[in-house]
Amino acid sequence: MRQTYFILVLALLILGCASQKDFVAEYDFNYSGNFKKYKTFNFVVNAIPDDSVTYYQAIERTISSRLGSQGFRMDQDRPDLLINYKIFSDSVKYRGYDQPNFDYWLNRRMPDFDLTEEEERQQRERDETYNRVKFVEKNGLLVIYVIDNKRGNTIWQGYTAGDFDVYSPDGQSDLTKATYRVMDQFRLVTRN
Repeated sequence: MRQTYFILVLALLILGCASQKDFVAEYDFNYSGNFKKYKTFNFVVNAIPDDSVTYYQAIERTISSRLGSQGFRMDQDRPDLLINYKIFSDSVKYRGYDQPNFDYWLNRRMPDFDLTEEEERQQRERDETYNRVKFVEKNGLLVIYVIDNKRGNTIWQGYTAGDFDVYSPDGQSDLTKATYRVMDQFRLVTRN
């Protein structure tokens, strides 16, 4: 009896852990982004289907909360950054890049990072290349774009694969988790 009870509890734990969705996020960034000067953000206004408004609001709340905790302020009039996002629900072929770790790259650009000019040039040549990586996601994809509002180009994009069914009971929760995972990769902190 005791052994049966133990096996039952163990099976329930394993099933509970297996049913949790774990979103793995990737990101790419533009080497020409002026990351130290960005302080404000706003969202690109997109047409949202009426039956999906709450799901898209969940994405925007999660992004706003995350950026707010990193010191960014929302600015309706003249934001430094524009945030856009897209949910792909079908099979997607997507191109990303194999790049150095974002934190490492940002820290290397700090003025107190001690390198000779030659060492700096060599590291930039090695690190600042865009090595393409192709992804094929069969379930769907959430992509978040961070755009330099002055220049009009994407400076960072994060993405995670998942079957995002906005009509399912877990749709809002899944989108919130996935959005948080993606924005967790955008580790830029500003001092406002």
